[in-house]
Amino acid sequence: MRALLEDFAAGRRRRGISGRDAARRRSAARTEGARPVALKTRARLIAAAAAGIAFAADQISKFWIIDILGIEDRPPIRLTPFLDIVLAWNPGISYSLLRAETPLGMLGLLALAALAVGVLGAWLWTTTDRATALALGMIMGGALGNALDRARYGAVADFLHLHTTLPVGPLANYVFNIADAAIVAGVAVLLYESVRPRPANPPPDAAPTIRREWKG
Repeated sequence: MRALLEDFAAGRRRRGISGRDAARRRSAARTEGARPVALKTRARLIAAAAAGIAFAADQISKFWIIDILGIEDRPPIRLTPFLDIVLAWNPGISYSLLRAETPLGMLGLLALAALAVGVLGAWLWTTTDRATALALGMIMGGALGNALDRARYGAVADFLHLHTTLPVGPLANYVFNIADAAIVAGVAVLLYESVRPRPANPPPDAAPTIRREWKG
């Protein structure tokens, strides 16, 4: 009889420990499932902040250059030996490519910008990487800034004239704005991220060791 009672008590202890193990496993599974969601949310917040800063900096700088400084009625302003403030209306994209001289062409460029932002947004929605999110936000903010110019004026306001005799290719004579700078910086980050060496994936965590205490 005593042996039967001891076996019954041992079985209860084992069932109690098994129940605690299962509860811990369920808690760990919930934690692991919530981690990717938290990382994606963080990435989206980073991208939103980067896009907002790029867009605001671009529009504020253009407002100051056009409406406050009145650069249209002034000669170029020399900032450095290789950088001037001017005003150039660009009906196309960078380096005046895809010039849109008609309303239909302007609508085409706006549609192209909307498509690009949509594709980048879809990419952002799946990433958890902070650098990638930062880059995507900068590109989207810059694209939206230039798109707003195109919708308001029919062309993009460029006002920074980079000129040099150094052999730097197309940058030797380049007129751009803050939105362009944000786009270029974002693309540069994406290119760097694509070639940056990645650490090897760490081995999966070992199953947690559960200490069993027997009270007899």
